[in-house]
Amino acid sequence: MNGASREALSSARERFDALTDNASVDAAKLAEELAAVTALLDREVSLRRVLTDPAQSGEARAELVRRLLGGQVGEATLDLVSGMVRDRWSRSRDLSDAVEELAHSADLVAAQRADRLDDVEDELFRFGRIIASNGELRRALTDQKATVSAKTELLHSLLGGRANPVTERLVVRLVAQPRSRSLEAGLDALSKLAATRRDRMVAVVTSAAPLSDGQRQRLGAALAQLYGRQIHLNVDVDPEVLGGVQVRIGDEVINGTIVERLDEVSRRMAG
Repeated sequence: MNGASREALSSARERFDALTDNASVDAAKLAEELAAVTALLDREVSLRRVLTDPAQSGEARAELVRRLLGGQVGEATLDLVSGMVRDRWSRSRDLSDAVEELAHSADLVAAQRADRLDDVEDELFRFGRIIASNGELRRALTDQKATVSAKTELLHSLLGGRANPVTERLVVRLVAQPRSRSLEAGLDALSKLAATRRDRMVAVVTSAAPLSDGQRQRLGAALAQLYGRQIHLNVDVDPEVLGGVQVRIGDEVINGTIVERLDEVSRRMAG
């Protein structure tokens, strides 16, 4: 997001944090209602444009939200969305993107309150790896001809009783409402959002063999010192790296694998 939308999203996050700091707010219900608002804004493009029209006053836009959603959602959701439409947005699509982010964040708050946020982070990462390695499953979950109910039933059969309920809700929502993005991109965005709940970065670590607890702790401590922030490690095992580790944080890659070292030797010999 750029310009006005970036500022509006920042304000929305602050209001969201203030709202969910109150333990009496039902985070799971808030997530469900915000997801429904996202679907409404995606479906009714003209409404989305009206709610972001700079020619209308913020109060007029907020009043429209209250007329449309009053009685349909709880007061917490109503206050949050009303506040969002009072702000200016660079593009109408940015508003629905922001509401969706807050829906996901509300589910993550529910996991955090239950002290299960780490489990959700790990499960999202592992499910992403399963999707990347299982083409048949990916096709089944992204097939535009398949019904949402069929995809949801498949996910429930895969995750039900095996994953945290928050993980299951997030993945089901992602598949049911892909919003013109790939499943992999959506899962990656969810993982990063989960990490942000603890103000930490995500490092995807590829190693030839599983890392021991001690190795994970030492690597995490070294990366935290390097980046000045807490680092959450998602470890992926790939025997083809032959040894060492490759660490990806955002667009940056720290490559310490034997394959990379052999490549470097080859390049030097060729030079």
